[in-house]
Amino acid sequence: MQYEANTLENHWLPFTSNRDFKQEPRLLVKGEGVYYWNHKGEKLLDGSSGLFCVAAGHARKEIAEAVGKQLMEMDYGPHFQMAHPSSFELARKVAALTPDGLDYIFFCNSGSESVDTAIKIALAYHRARGDGQRTRFVSRERAYHGVNIGGVSLAGMVRNRETFGAVMPGVVHMRHTWSPDARFTRGQPEKGAELADDLQRFVDLYGASTIAACFVEPIAGSTGVLVPPKGYLDRLRKICDMHGILLVFDEVICGFGRTGKAFGAQSFGVTPDMITMAKALTNGAQPMGAVAVSDKIYGTIVDSAPEHAVELFHGYTYSAHPAACAAGIAALNIYEKEGLFQRAAELSPYFLDAVYSLKGIPAVTDIRGFGLLAGIDLATDGKPGARGYDATKRLFAAGLHIKFTGDAGIVAPPFVAEKSHIDQMIDILRKVFSQY
Repeated sequence: MQYEANTLENHWLPFTSNRDFKQEPRLLVKGEGVYYWNHKGEKLLDGSSGLFCVAAGHARKEIAEAVGKQLMEMDYGPHFQMAHPSSFELARKVAALTPDGLDYIFFCNSGSESVDTAIKIALAYHRARGDGQRTRFVSRERAYHGVNIGGVSLAGMVRNRETFGAVMPGVVHMRHTWSPDARFTRGQPEKGAELADDLQRFVDLYGASTIAACFVEPIAGSTGVLVPPKGYLDRLRKICDMHGILLVFDEVICGFGRTGKAFGAQSFGVTPDMITMAKALTNGAQPMGAVAVSDKIYGTIVDSAPEHAVELFHGYTYSAHPAACAAGIAALNIYEKEGLFQRAAELSPYFLDAVYSLKGIPAVTDIRGFGLLAGIDLATDGKPGARGYDATKRLFAAGLHIKFTGDAGIVAPPFVAEKSHIDQMIDILRKVFSQY
C-alpha cells in the first residue's frame, strides 16, 4: 500500500517536530480493530487508542454507516434557534451515563472547546446568581485542558503556556499530586489528599467570593497519568461546597469507560458540577465535544433570562453537527451492546500486571496506572523530552504506536484489545526501552 505525495511541506502539523517529521514521515493510512497500517503497508498495534479516542477499535462499520446515512439525509443544519432530532437523542444517551443530577448536555466540537465552554458556563452561572464578581479560576500544575485560550490559561504544562503570554488573567494553580515517594504505585497513592488544601489556601488568599470554579482532571492524563491520591477528590468537593465554588472534572481522556466506569467521577465516587468530554464520545470517528451540566447550573442560567431571550450567548457553527451526533449515537450503542465499559474493567488487572512488569528496566523510572490507562516515565537523557521523542520513533518502527508527552509514555489500548494484544504491546515496549 504505497501513497505518494508531491510534497509534505504545506501542512503545518500540530504538536509535531515538523522539520524532522518531513525528513522521515510516519504516515497512517488505514485502521482496523486494534491496528494501524502505515504508508509502507506495515502493521502497527495502536497502544493509545489513537489519542485516547478509539475505545471500540478502528473502522467500526456501524458508525461509518450511521454517519454516511446522516450525510445523505441532511449534511448540515444550524443549532441556533433550531435543531436536529439526533442532538436530543444523543444528549439523552450521554445524560444516562453521567452521574445523577448532571442531566443537561451542551455540544461542541473538541475537548478544547468543551473546556472553554465550561469556563463560560461557570461565569454565566455566577452572574445569574448575582455573584458576578466570581471570575477567578483554580487549576493545577501539570494540568492539560486543551489548547484554546481558556484551556491554555488553566494549563499547568509549561511548554503549552510559555509561548502565549497573553493568556486569560485570574487563574491560579494548585500543586500537582505526583510524589517521588509514590513511584511505581498501582492505582491511587495512599498519601497526598492534603494537597487539595491548596484550594483552601487560595480561598484564604483571594476570598471565596472571587473564585468561580476549580478545574481538575480526575486522572491527569496528558502529563503522564497522575492518579489522584485517596481522598483528594473528595476533599476538593468538600472545599468547593463550603465556599460556593463549582467543581469541574475534565474527563476528555477519562470519560466513556477508560477508568472501568462511564466516567472517572463514578470510579472515584465524587460528583462534580460539570464534566467536560470529547474523544471517545464518537469513538474518534467525528470531531465532537460536550459539557455535562448540573440541573442547578442549567436551571439558574435559563430561569434568570427574560422570556423569549437567549439564555447563554455561546455556541459554535458546528455545535451538535448531525454527522457527529450520528457517530456519537452509534458509538454509545456499541459501548452498551458490547459491554465495553465492563470489558475495560475486567481487562484492567491483566493490563496493569503487564505494564508493571516493565519495572526493573534501567530506563524506566516510574509507572502509574488505573483502569486501562498507564503512564511510563523514561529517564531523561540530557535534554528533557529527547528520549521520549526518540522512543516514539523507535516504537513506531517496531510496530507500536503510543503517545509520549516529554519523557512519559502513555498506554491506553482500545477496549476491544485481547490479552494477546496487551502481551505484544508489552514485548515491544520492553525491547525498545531496554535499548536505553
